[in-house]
Formats: sequence, structure tokens, C-alpha cells
Amino acid sequence: MQNDPFRENLNDFEFHVLREGGTERPYTGEYWNNKEPGTYFCKACGAKLFSSETKFDSRCGWPSFFKPAENSNVTYVNDSSMGMTRIEVQCGSCGSHLGHVFEGEGFDTPTDLRYCINSVSMTFEPASDAPGTVGN
Repeated sequence: MQNDPFRENLNDFEFHVLREGGTERPYTGEYWNNKEPGTYFCKACGAKLFSSETKFDSRCGWPSFFKPAENSNVTYVNDSSMGMTRIEVQCGSCGSHLGHVFEGEGFDTPTDLRYCINSVSMTFEPASDAPGTVGN
């Protein structure tokens, strides 16, 4: 992946997670406990991924959401690594690894889905910083 177009804009760890399918340790990412209103974007390409309105505490140590901001901005890939079968979530725009989605775990959400996303895969724009809004 030396010729990856995103290489020069990501540090080594960001590149490992986003472009090589790595993961961050639970409870270590910048956004796992973020409760601020706003929007999460792909760190590699800037695609809009998740809204804080769909974020919830799933007690897994990664930021968790019950649905993407726009369905077309995420894609799904079967992942049978690590001795289990999971559904990998990738950015629909650039193909970067974001995390995994789990279904039917009994969370009290409208979709019964849990998107566990690496903080390092995203940037966060607080609602007060959104274009056209006025801060307090």
C-alpha cells in the first residue's frame, strides 16, 4: 500500500487502521465517550459518516451508532478474520476501514444495530462549528 493516495495525509496508526484494517484498543479512542452534538466524517476522505443523534453507549469501548448518516457513505464486507465472522464497515467513498456492525444484540435502538467504529477513522465537527450555525 505504498502507493495509496491517502498515505501522505495519515499518520502511521491512522493509515494502519483506515487502509490496512487495523483497530484501536477499546476505551482509548478520542471519541468513544464523546457526548457532544455534531457530525463524524471519514478521516481519509471527509465523507459524512454518522450523526451524534444516532450515537449511544454500547459499553464496548468504541464509538457506537445505530445507523449511518447516509446509507451510501458506508459499505459492508464479510470479515472472517480473528476466528469469527463479522461485517466490516468501510467508507462508501474511499473504501477505508471504519469498524464493524453487529445486529440483534438487544440494544434499545430503533435499528437494533451497533456500528462500532474506530475513533481514529473519523474526524468530528461539533454542531456549533457547522457552517451556517451560530455558537453560544
